[in-house]
Amino acid sequence: MREVAFIKRNKDKWLAFEQAISGKIKKNPDDLASLYIQLVNDLSFAQTYYPKSKTVVYLNHLAATAFQQIYKTKKSDKNQLISFFKYEVPGLVRDNKKYLVLAFVLFFAFVSLGVLSALYDDTFVRLILGDEYVDMTLDNISKGDPVAVYKSGSNWGSFIGITMNNLYVGLRCFVYGITAGIGTVYVLLHNCIMLGSFQTFFAQQGVFWESVRGIWIHGSMEIFAIVIEAMCGLILGAGILFPGTYSRMESFRNGMKTGLKIWLSTMPFTIAAGFLEGFVTRFSNVMPTAVSVLIILVTLGIIAWYYLVYPFTQVEPHE
Repeated sequence: MREVAFIKRNKDKWLAFEQAISGKIKKNPDDLASLYIQLVNDLSFAQTYYPKSKTVVYLNHLAATAFQQIYKTKKSDKNQLISFFKYEVPGLVRDNKKYLVLAFVLFFAFVSLGVLSALYDDTFVRLILGDEYVDMTLDNISKGDPVAVYKSGSNWGSFIGITMNNLYVGLRCFVYGITAGIGTVYVLLHNCIMLGSFQTFFAQQGVFWESVRGIWIHGSMEIFAIVIEAMCGLILGAGILFPGTYSRMESFRNGMKTGLKIWLSTMPFTIAAGFLEGFVTRFSNVMPTAVSVLIILVTLGIIAWYYLVYPFTQVEPHE
């Protein structure tokens, strides 16, 4: 990259950082530290490709000034876990909103593909879900309990087994991003087609509402979390494909770090979904409809608010 292009691409970021350390604009210490890391990477790039340039002198001076200010004034957070969920994760989600949008676009597209395939091909559901599962579900429907499969096994056994499986699926969504995002898209495609064909199958059997009452008690958080985990994989894949001014390895590390942090934030939701599936879903056919709907709306509202609303209305912590 020519030096002029390098300066043009990054000058706004450098000027903003210069204003931040001079006190003209307010930034919390964690954000300053993050910007400082980016500045050091730019300095390293400039030293490599433009060693005798005035750009190197400017960035070196800026980095030295920033180092002294950040590490003299940065406060120690007494509760890093709260800070992680309250500030860091929402900030990362906000900074990577294009991958959040892309994950949801793919989700709805793939679910629609599953729905259409099940509608126009009578054998598709059996191909995707397997003859044994379809036959068992048909038997449960004939007995008047379409979601009886969720009542098998003990509460704790179901909770632990389901949670471990869901965590594994989410981890695959993220880690498979190392294939430049292709593996992540495949995992999302597989799960979304299953979801779309699964719900269509219940609708074709005339028990769509009964399935919704049962499945989405835990499914609201479970499925939403998978979309966020796919977002993490897309971030990782983008780090490999689009390094920008960083080296490809450095860009990969940044993508891995960002994706991992957001993925870790989905774990409480995945565990909560497993708990609901193990202890609550099994009572869906006996609990009042209003209670089922309330649980679905509350769980969906919580996770949707955290990832879709809060990151874009978040107030930065005071220094």
